[in-house]
Amino acid sequence: MKLGLQLGYWGAQPPANAPELIEAAEGAGFDAVFAAESWGSDAFTPLAWWGSRTEKVRLGTSVVQISARTPTSCAMHALTLDHLNGGRTILGLGVSGPQVVEGWYGQPFEKPLARTREYVSIVRQVLAREAPVTSPGPHYPLPYAGPGSSGLGKPLKPITHPLRADIPIWLGAEGPKNVALAGEIADGWLAIYYTPRLAPMYNKWLDEGFARAGARRSREDFEVAATCQVIVTDDRAGAIAALKPMTALYVGGMGAPELNFHAQVYKRMGYEKEVDEIGRLFMSGRKEEAAAVVPDEMVTETMIIGNVDEVRADVKRWEQAGVTMLLVTCRDADHVRELAAAVGG
Repeated sequence: MKLGLQLGYWGAQPPANAPELIEAAEGAGFDAVFAAESWGSDAFTPLAWWGSRTEKVRLGTSVVQISARTPTSCAMHALTLDHLNGGRTILGLGVSGPQVVEGWYGQPFEKPLARTREYVSIVRQVLAREAPVTSPGPHYPLPYAGPGSSGLGKPLKPITHPLRADIPIWLGAEGPKNVALAGEIADGWLAIYYTPRLAPMYNKWLDEGFARAGARRSREDFEVAATCQVIVTDDRAGAIAALKPMTALYVGGMGAPELNFHAQVYKRMGYEKEVDEIGRLFMSGRKEEAAAVVPDEMVTETMIIGNVDEVRADVKRWEQAGVTMLLVTCRDADHVRELAAAVGG
């Protein structure tokens, strides 16, 4: 099982100890370091700045939002970062949600699957640099010839030759159609709220993608990176209780009540009644009550918590379910080394 350090996105200020965490992760044998974005810090800049102090770990975005940049701009970011780090970039992409896409980026959220397919196709054209980049659209037509166009646009190839034409592209996906799309057009799946209990369902979705004509990968060379809080502790009950407010936040508050992808994931796990109640309480401002509704199983399904032996047994279970990398968050360098020893042991 590989480990990836998830730095996430910044809060009100940049995290003070990120360089220390990254140095410890590389020293402890982590495979990769990831940065994310929401509507504050971006994902590429921290990887370029902090990643310059590394030599071995892969540097990935988990995720960059496709509405934040045109596909050619995103490809420029990726090829630039890949040159700077000597070919260690992973480009993780995601559609985000309608509140962010329409409220922050001012773009329509409709047809996220079609937009993703078209976006990835254009990024791959840029990285291949085999011919001037063109796309018939309808989401990202190149050259643009619609309303307001001058008619002077022309197909272009990137001036800079990409270091690699095959920079890995991983998709952040939660629903069945999006996961199948990842299996078809991507090199990996960034899974959030993964539970080994539903591995047969996830594998069915992935297999649908792998079976499509022109699919890039098969199960043998496809990466599944699951976000998973790993906590080594003898106080399992206390750790579970401490995590319930965060679960309630994502289930009840991270997304519109009419379309919360995180809530839908937990409903597929069988927690429909609990999810509805958590959402009702959270949206009415009763956050502590919402957290109290979260059953222990909603936490332990998607996280690994216990003493060293229990953690190692659970890691093996996740690996047998098809996960190739655990994306973990860490408090400090000692925590990084603790997880490396527990998982690697």
